[in-house]
Amino acid sequence: MTEQTHIGDQVADFDAFFAEQNEPRFGATLRLYGREYVLPTSLPLLFTLQMERVQNSAEPDDIRRLLSSLFGPAALDEWADHGMTDRQLGVVLLWSAANAREPGCISIAEAVELYDEQEAAKQEEGGEGKERPTPKTIANGSGKQS
Repeated sequence: MTEQTHIGDQVADFDAFFAEQNEPRFGATLRLYGREYVLPTSLPLLFTLQMERVQNSAEPDDIRRLLSSLFGPAALDEWADHGMTDRQLGVVLLWSAANAREPGCISIAEAVELYDEQEAAKQEEGGEGKERPTPKTIANGSGKQS
């Protein structure tokens, strides 16, 4: 047993605090390629941390880890097998991130519009000509367009 140093007799008990919060664990549901995915009511820490790393990454394992924290470890391969495009992946991620935080806050059409606006802004900033990986190329391990 390890010895702990306490200030007074107080211990900051986050286990008890989080248990008292009684946050619902599941929120918005989405259907994709015939399968339903139930999002958590807040983004998992791993998703948030990976999102920063993955923004500019074409590494298959980075994308796979990001998706598995929300959709399970087989999601990328399943979606790639169905022919998902990079645009479709971007829209699903944008919609999912927003609706995990606040279910119903953004529609699919609004997610498409926001995604397209973000992509247009990237193009204006000089992102033209850059090859972007699709779920299929990521699942195949190359991360490069074929």
